Amino acid sequence: MNGKHAYDMLMQDLTAQVEQSETDRSEKSESKAKKLQAKADAEGSLSDTSSTKDDDVKYLTDLTSTCGQKASDFEERQQLRTEEIEAIGKAVEIL
Repeated sequence: MNGKHAYDMLMQDLTAQVEQSETDRSEKSESKAKKLQAKADAEGSLSDTSSTKDDDVKYLTDLTSTCGQKASDFEERQQLRTEEIEAIGKAVEIL
């Protein structure tokens, strides 16, 4: 009777260990799947962010170039207007 009781206790302990191991494996599998999904989402977000950054850098470069050109054109027009005012002043003196 004592041997059967020891056997039953051992079987009960081993069965509990197997069930716990299966539960742990299931939880770890779910955790791994969630982490892989989070990684995929993060990589997608990184790709979108990198693409947006590249577009923004290109826009900034184009905008800086355009502003520089407009500033240069403005300075040229200012110089031309100054020369025209001087010419008009000389013409008024002559008249």
